[in-house]
Amino acid sequence: MGAIGAFWGFSGVVGLLGYALYRLAPRAAEALNTPLTTVQWVFLIGFSVFMLVAEGYRGFQKKFSPRTAARVRYLYDHPRWRHVLFAPFFCMGYFHAKRKTRITAIALTLGIVLLVTLVAYLPTPWRGLVDFGVVLGLSYGILSFVAFTSQAFYGKGFSHSPEVP
Repeated sequence: MGAIGAFWGFSGVVGLLGYALYRLAPRAAEALNTPLTTVQWVFLIGFSVFMLVAEGYRGFQKKFSPRTAARVRYLYDHPRWRHVLFAPFFCMGYFHAKRKTRITAIALTLGIVLLVTLVAYLPTPWRGLVDFGVVLGLSYGILSFVAFTSQAFYGKGFSHSPEVP
């Protein structure tokens, strides 16, 4: 049951992130196919670097990916039927997690929903330029999650906490 839970948790998290990537990539590509002004190019480059550092490196690589990979491994080693059933949400820290982890998961989700709602009102090509930066950050995040999960199962010295109570 642990292997099923770990697989479901891992693939569910990658699926959620990948779906967001799939939805945003066409708008990002469309923005790049339109003639951009100098200001728009400067924004694109600056925002892309910002998203790679803030979302990709600081958000995913330093926090989300190691914790989530540790929770995938924890689920493999300590399966419970409800954790396995809701494995993607367990792995992301929505339940059976320390209070700070649960609050962070919920706050980030609400913040992302708010930002997605606000970005939807941006005119073309600005929305696509923002989406391009998000696509870069999400791509970095998925790759770091895959790398940390691989390390959690096959690497030596993986010492990240699953942050369970």
